Amino acid sequence: MEPQPRVALPVERGLINYTQWIYILQALTVLIGLLTSRSVAVRFAFGLPSLVAVVMNYARRAEARDTWLESHFRWQIRTFWFTWLWLLVVWIVAFPWLLIGIGFIVAMFGMALIGLWVIYRVARGWLALRDSHAVPLPS
Repeated sequence: MEPQPRVALPVERGLINYTQWIYILQALTVLIGLLTSRSVAVRFAFGLPSLVAVVMNYARRAEARDTWLESHFRWQIRTFWFTWLWLLVVWIVAFPWLLIGIGFIVAMFGMALIGLWVIYRVARGWLALRDSHAVPLPS
């Protein structure tokens, strides 16, 4: 017996606008990170707009289920939590290097890479939303 294909439900305009606001908050966090002394990655993990955005994701995630917006909610949530994970990895790797004086460089390089990854994720997701497409997710 073959599995039945999932039928995408129609999406309310209000939920599309809601998702747009989440991308706006994420982009605002990136912009603040670029314009201040904090890195984009650190600002994204700890910044108030980003924290509000992830709470908004969880608050209405169920409404997006079985729609093309479900991929956007998952994309946004995963961007937030993977930023935390990658920051933790960078800090764990950089810490022992502090003993020989290059840990700061390792940490800055790692955070810069994470920041570029965050910018890519926000831009790619937002462009897909603008075009009314799901964000392609790995299988």
